[in-house]
Amino acid sequence: MKILLTGANGYIGMRLLPQLLELGHEVVCAVRDESRLSIDKETRAQIEVIELDLLKDFSSGKIPLDIDIAYFLIHSMSSSIQDFDKQEAITAHNFNAYMAETNVQQVIYLSGIVNDKELSKHLSSRKNVEDILYQGGFNLTVLRAGIIVGSGSSSFEIIRDLCEKLPFMITPKWVLTKTQPIAIRDVISYLTGVIGHTETYNDSFDIAGPNILTYKEMLHQYATARGFKNWIVTVPIMTPKLSSYWLYFVTSTSYKLAINLVDSMKMEVVAKDQRLQDIMHITPFSYREAIDMAFKKIEQNLVVSSWKDSMVSGRFRKNLEKYIQVPKYGVLTDKKSMKIDNPELALQNIWKIGGETGWYYANWLWKIRGFMDKLSGGVGLRRGRTHPDRIYTGDALDFWRVLLADKKNKRLLLFAEMRLPGEAWLEFEIDQNNVLHQTATFRPRGLRGRLYWYSVLPFHFFIFGGMLRGIATKKQQHI
Repeated sequence: MKILLTGANGYIGMRLLPQLLELGHEVVCAVRDESRLSIDKETRAQIEVIELDLLKDFSSGKIPLDIDIAYFLIHSMSSSIQDFDKQEAITAHNFNAYMAETNVQQVIYLSGIVNDKELSKHLSSRKNVEDILYQGGFNLTVLRAGIIVGSGSSSFEIIRDLCEKLPFMITPKWVLTKTQPIAIRDVISYLTGVIGHTETYNDSFDIAGPNILTYKEMLHQYATARGFKNWIVTVPIMTPKLSSYWLYFVTSTSYKLAINLVDSMKMEVVAKDQRLQDIMHITPFSYREAIDMAFKKIEQNLVVSSWKDSMVSGRFRKNLEKYIQVPKYGVLTDKKSMKIDNPELALQNIWKIGGETGWYYANWLWKIRGFMDKLSGGVGLRRGRTHPDRIYTGDALDFWRVLLADKKNKRLLLFAEMRLPGEAWLEFEIDQNNVLHQTATFRPRGLRGRLYWYSVLPFHFFIFGGMLRGIATKKQQHI
């Protein structure tokens, strides 16, 4: 079938895309920014990509008419604390308008479990989107999931951060709330299994794993799976706002996502519907099995997608292409170059920069800068990177965003997502004469921006010089 995949560069979309191709479907990926679709050249050659921003007013003729199936995998929970529900409603209405121009037979929407009468703002918005999509002139299949557990998922990474960093935790009372996690592998099985399945038309189904657990039990089971113990003390005095700050500082989540997650964690999210499991004869994986599968992917460097690469994990919202042309006027620069003997080694080091590898010199200073950024409301260094030696345009890389990753022409361009009184770029390039160029460019915002630049200039002398030498000479250890 010909399938429209909206949200193709999101966590679920990136997992779903290869499965759809493997099943022989023709896939049209709809994304706001084509340069943000982080896939390899082989996959890119098999699909059609269209740019579509569902927050903007409807514009006719953007989607192929002969679409058979469409996935609606768009949400805005991390983009705004106040009005993400309004944004989600707009995208749903515009989606219906676009679908009215096509021959689509079925739309598949991944929603959240919404059984309780009192819903969080997040789940209430998901339910409202369902209601809007049911108004469309197509057959709608809604899959309602709770916490999704898989390598790179926001829920899994938050649990991982908490357990790995805090063997002893003082937690708010929402850790006693019950939930029913589901493995990402089961989510993908359901999403592909309902394609053209008429028994699922115009209906909503809960999907979940077999275990009903409190968040506290999930944290304990994670620790057991990883071979260590953790201690959790629950106190009733932590307010939602304080809980949000706690998640924000301890984990890699953004504050906007943290505050909406905490709001949702107060509500019990347990499936009350097993119909789809019975219809499709699926035996879901347990929570422990989901953890084990996630770590197999992590240990083998096979993490397909991570929520951290989403644009909403940082502060960068605009089209990447607008920033690829680094400004030359009205900017302050730090340029360093050196002749290198082994350009292939240097290129490998550039492509491994950040994350677990670090920044090749004075990593403790980079960590201090990341902590300072976190204190000021920035992203900090905790996002790391999705893969240790592969980089795609649009990826998150510590507190940078990848604007250009051109390995063929030996050039990597990063844009700062840290809190700054201005805009900053960091570029690495190896020219035809085997000269490694490293350029930091800063476009200051007023006097405060210039004062900031000159205050950190002494540190640049040591840090950037050491980083350049490290990239040129450091040999990676292979385990």
